[in-house]
Amino acid sequence: MIRRISLAAAAGLALGLAAPAARAASTLVVCTEASPAVLNPQLSTANTVFDVGAQIYDELVETERGGSVIQPALAESWSTAPDGLSVTFHLRRGVKFHANKSFTPTRDLTATDVVFSFNRMLDPNHPFHRIGGLSYDEWDSLLRDRVNAVVAVDDHTVRFDLKEPVASLLGILSMQSFAIFSAEYAEKLLAAGTPERLDSEPIGTGAFSFVRYQRDTDLRFRAFPQHWAKQARLPDRVAQVESLVFTIVPDPAVRLAKLRAGECHIARYPNPADFDAIRANPQLRLASGKMASIGYIAFRSDRPPFDKREVREALAMAIDLKSLVASVFQGVGEPTGALIPPVLWGHNPGVRPRPYDPAAAKAKLVQAGYPEGFRTQIWAIPVARAYMPNGRRAAEMIQADWAKIGVQAEIVTYEWGEYLRRVRSSEAPVGMLGGSWDYPDPSQLVYGYWACPGGKPRPGNWSRWCNAAFSDLVSRANVVSDPVERTKLYQQAQEVFAEDVPAVLFADTPAFSAVRSNVVGYKVHVLGGTPFTGITLRP
Repeated sequence: MIRRISLAAAAGLALGLAAPAARAASTLVVCTEASPAVLNPQLSTANTVFDVGAQIYDELVETERGGSVIQPALAESWSTAPDGLSVTFHLRRGVKFHANKSFTPTRDLTATDVVFSFNRMLDPNHPFHRIGGLSYDEWDSLLRDRVNAVVAVDDHTVRFDLKEPVASLLGILSMQSFAIFSAEYAEKLLAAGTPERLDSEPIGTGAFSFVRYQRDTDLRFRAFPQHWAKQARLPDRVAQVESLVFTIVPDPAVRLAKLRAGECHIARYPNPADFDAIRANPQLRLASGKMASIGYIAFRSDRPPFDKREVREALAMAIDLKSLVASVFQGVGEPTGALIPPVLWGHNPGVRPRPYDPAAAKAKLVQAGYPEGFRTQIWAIPVARAYMPNGRRAAEMIQADWAKIGVQAEIVTYEWGEYLRRVRSSEAPVGMLGGSWDYPDPSQLVYGYWACPGGKPRPGNWSRWCNAAFSDLVSRANVVSDPVERTKLYQQAQEVFAEDVPAVLFADTPAFSAVRSNVVGYKVHVLGGTPFTGITLRP
């Protein structure tokens, strides 16, 4: 049984769980890998931000925890028009918003809140559109060109009017980037002249409410006792602990040390080299789940020398991918050439990585006009991710392989937030990045990261690779409703991608977390931000 504690007592656990068991049992502490750049998931594509959003906010629909089934959330039901050009959502009644020291809601969720949340992204003249000074990357990538309007039909009915059928709309709307905000809170902040607090002091309807954020230290949440999932009798979506703490620990070795010491209950993204030790420790266990993700190095394909396919082919063939995956992923990854992972429908098992062949790679460079090679940079991610547990080590191995064919590569990196900003601004000639699918449809990363319809790269296509055949295939897959036809289109697109080599993919791999043995109900969630509901702690 969980004993209530005050916020002051919760604050006393800031540095660990070395407190009496009765107090610790009501605070779940998660050692996570990086600070979120913002607290509003509309303004980011990063999982660190989505993890925050998954606690504070709800969406119209959500993906089941630890799985891929779309479930009702703030919308209890929905229907699609016969022509596919509108989708109507019927909202759950009695949904409460959080409160904070300066705001107490006077009403439940209505269609006004949904329309506000989407119009902030949709309408450049909206009073909150430019607050925060950041872009709405997921909206821009996935919905901006496809949604005409979001309309309140009545207090509990919302209609999306579309420019074209969007086969993946439900999945898209399950992402944290499409969380629902309080229009009433926004109005009060705007009237007070402090609209930026909407993003820094968030108010949502989620299972946990926001308490405090200290960058590079921790984030704190408390359970929201009026969360709608309690009344709906959905215990897997209810906060089962009184408090939740994210402790920011960039080094995976330090995260594991804190887990062993009882200073956190869950350590995200453990180092694969530590898996055997985790399994051997009776106080710990290694939780895993199928991962829908890709990790890669991508080339600025619009600039020399990477605008020549022969150069990209040469660099791909020069990488000993089998050895890289064995070293970096410590036996838990399988080298891949397919853009869509096996866990998602649409995967093409016939697309394989290019074989390691330094002699053929050197010949390709000669063919491309670079017989002596050239100099470039490899940008390496500075944090551990499931799709890349050790970016520096991977970059060093690529650097050594490329040196054998005359390509001298300098390794560059930055703090994680700065790294993301610079890579997404297309500064990297060769950039290491990746992503996890945030909803169970191939379109998200395939279209959002690589498409270039009409010769214009999508917002997530930072490498600026433009291939008309690929873009046509994935654009058609976005509007076709027949799943068999969509699968064929995605499989063909992966063949085009592999032939043109805009990137070198690394490995298909599961996702892992290290967990203390007294944690009950934790599920590795591999689509979007991880909700920490449904979890209890044994004494």
